[in-house]
Amino acid sequence: MSQSRSSSVLVVDFGAQYAQLIARRVREAHVFSEIVQHSISAADVAAKQPGAIIFSGGPKSVYEPGAHDIDPAIYDLGIPILGICYGAQLLARDLGGEVVATGKGEYGRTMLTTASATSLLAKWPAESTVWMSHGDAIASAPVGAVALASCPEAPVAAFADDERRIYGVQFHPEVVHSERGQELIAHFLHDLAGLAPTWTNVSIIESEVEKIRAQIGDQKALCALSGGVDSAVAAAMVTKAIGTQLTCVFVDTGLMRSNEGEQIEATFREQFGVDLVHVRAADRYFEALKGVTDPEAKRKIIGELFIRIFEEVARDLGAGGEGPKFLVQGTLYPDVIESGSGHAANIKSHHNVGGLPEDLDFELCEPLRSLFKDEVRAIGEELGLPESLVWRQPFPGPGLGVRIIGEVTPERAEILRNADAVVIDEIKKAGLYRELWQSFAVMPAVRTVGVMGDGRTYAYPIVIRAVTSDDAMTADWARLPYDLIETIANRLINEVDGVNRVALDVTSKPPGTIEWE
Repeated sequence: MSQSRSSSVLVVDFGAQYAQLIARRVREAHVFSEIVQHSISAADVAAKQPGAIIFSGGPKSVYEPGAHDIDPAIYDLGIPILGICYGAQLLARDLGGEVVATGKGEYGRTMLTTASATSLLAKWPAESTVWMSHGDAIASAPVGAVALASCPEAPVAAFADDERRIYGVQFHPEVVHSERGQELIAHFLHDLAGLAPTWTNVSIIESEVEKIRAQIGDQKALCALSGGVDSAVAAAMVTKAIGTQLTCVFVDTGLMRSNEGEQIEATFREQFGVDLVHVRAADRYFEALKGVTDPEAKRKIIGELFIRIFEEVARDLGAGGEGPKFLVQGTLYPDVIESGSGHAANIKSHHNVGGLPEDLDFELCEPLRSLFKDEVRAIGEELGLPESLVWRQPFPGPGLGVRIIGEVTPERAEILRNADAVVIDEIKKAGLYRELWQSFAVMPAVRTVGVMGDGRTYAYPIVIRAVTSDDAMTADWARLPYDLIETIANRLINEVDGVNRVALDVTSKPPGTIEWE
């Protein structure tokens, strides 16, 4: 999304695990943020006209061979800069300060002692708790800068050069463990850099509606509805922009959650009056997936067939006239990052990104591509979508196809759909649905021996997967109460035909991913 210089921030990624979190914190301060690579040139920075720049942390020493650098001409652009951890050390090294290897790193919660409660640390207390993660330390601030605070193993834990508007902190203000961290980020953005807090739900909607109208014009568009919040918000946004030029298509792949189609119909056809095409294509999907076990192959097959069906619908809609030229998708920022974006590793191809065939007949319209999930939910509420849809937990584009580990068959899909409904039902009854990022059932396509009644069974296991997360970039397994796990397990075995064993996944991300495939 294009923003003016007065209301945007570039977050320069030096390989930090927290770069995305920094970007989210900036947006929470109602300022637009964009993540860029450390290799960006001063000319490219100037072309983007940011109102401020934030250097992220990084895993290396600034003196280590191959350590990430920045174009030094960026310092001469006159744009306010805040360096965090590695970013602060880079500022110190490049601008006449000193960074040293003390041999004693600091990791975790640390006491920050404020020497000067001014500038970047205006009105800070004498002592506060911050989150550290560093080996080297800043021994002296850049030339012209004043040291503002220290920690036991960091002589200069914060510095400020108000004349050049260059600032640095050794700690991580973006994590919740740092007291007043968000306050510091907002203070830098609003007071020191002079950025107006204009990035709001209303401004996002207005900006995107304008872009959608400019892109699509008087052409027609199709929108893929999956039942999840992302595609729903994308559909609502585009409907606001072009109205009846949009036709929504719900493809029932046979790999959807329980009652998915009914909810889609009720929301978009009945509530919003959207032209909705409901394609029942389960047989085609099961035929295409027959004998396929490789996760990436399944994703590619599901994604390509999805597009081919759309092309068929488009041809039908265009019979005797001009058909849709645009395909609307609910792609989010984390989808783009995980699918590989230059410096980011390709963890897995997402249905909305890496699963598309090369010979796509549509031009893509992705109004949510630069947004995080929490922003999408807030926008959905602003657009008037029902709470039950806005706060629905994320669901992968390939659906149950990547929650069945092995070959996908109609029988296995039905068992897993019923099992997933039980898991969600009990999670909701326990009042945990909004607290969890995702909670669902997984089916490894193996059979296990069991005993039910007086007889031997040979049926499928179900794995309960529940995680907490802020943005899906990292996640922790949810510590569900034992009595809740027992209730879910009993219901799965007693109520879902074909299930005789239940397990609990206690893997965080990393090292695992949230989905099993």
